[in-house]
Amino acid sequence: MIWLTWRQFRTQAAVLFAAVAVLAATLAVSGPRLADLYRTAGSGLVDQVSRADQTLYYTGLLVVLAVPAVIGMFWGAPLIARELETGTHHLAWNQGVTRTRWLATKLGLGAAASMTAAGLTSLAVSWWSSPIDRAVNGGGATDTYFPRLDPVAFAARGVVPMAHAAFAFVLGVALGLVIRRTLPAMATTFALYAAVQIAVPTWVRPRLAAPDRTTVPIEPDGAPISVQDEAGQIIAHLDEVPGAWITSQQTLDAAGQPAPVPSSFPDCLRTESGPPTLQQFEGCIADLGALGYQQQVTYQPAGNFWALQWAETGLHLGLALALTGFCAWWIRRRVT
Repeated sequence: MIWLTWRQFRTQAAVLFAAVAVLAATLAVSGPRLADLYRTAGSGLVDQVSRADQTLYYTGLLVVLAVPAVIGMFWGAPLIARELETGTHHLAWNQGVTRTRWLATKLGLGAAASMTAAGLTSLAVSWWSSPIDRAVNGGGATDTYFPRLDPVAFAARGVVPMAHAAFAFVLGVALGLVIRRTLPAMATTFALYAAVQIAVPTWVRPRLAAPDRTTVPIEPDGAPISVQDEAGQIIAHLDEVPGAWITSQQTLDAAGQPAPVPSSFPDCLRTESGPPTLQQFEGCIADLGALGYQQQVTYQPAGNFWALQWAETGLHLGLALALTGFCAWWIRRRVT
């Protein structure tokens, strides 16, 4: 059964592992040079990275983020849906192989290959990007590069991609079992996986580790301030806490209570044409600060990276195990 599963699966596996090998070889060429540059430049590395290495940085991010989705769509969804669609599962079950063993073999081999592919890709990209990540966490400018805790970079670093791949693979298998048609199962797998990848960093990940909070004064010489929603929302930037992931902000009034930005602030910034000048902006910020307004910032510090990594890894592996149990129940009770 293992040999048969491997024969059915080997072409897709060979294509993906070959692509991972090409990416790893490409990164290995410039990785040592980037590490040497960090040793001499420190946090200033972010201003000295070449355009070619900048392209590699973003390519690595995209590849690691895409691997679990590709695995779910092209490995997971067709794995059983194709057999159910063509009816070949009846042949396998008539050869003395039970449904449970048939499913366990396919899930076990596919999940192991999925986690290996995602793990190798994440290892190569995390190794290559580590000088840039350390530079950003050391206070380097983040205009171009993401802190490791940023939702985009977080899912492309450490051990989380392996759990994402396992979850995406089993999700694809489960949807293939239920839908029983390959193309609809592939499309649904992509849609649901993408929805989970949006929901987890938005609502779940900020609660997986205890956050820190700080209250900063609103003043021209304080924390950098920007505005959104036509000056109806204030955003404070914590440059003194490099590598942090800001999860929420709240404006406080003079009594320390949550309060909306007063209408006088957007009125102060309003001009007849064009954006306000820097001098005008700083004057409006000073007026707001004089009224006692402050900004409360909730954030995950850079030191929480591995705590969040292991917590989210456990979450996705738990979801994968739950889907595995669902697949075992469905194939025994609902598949004929």
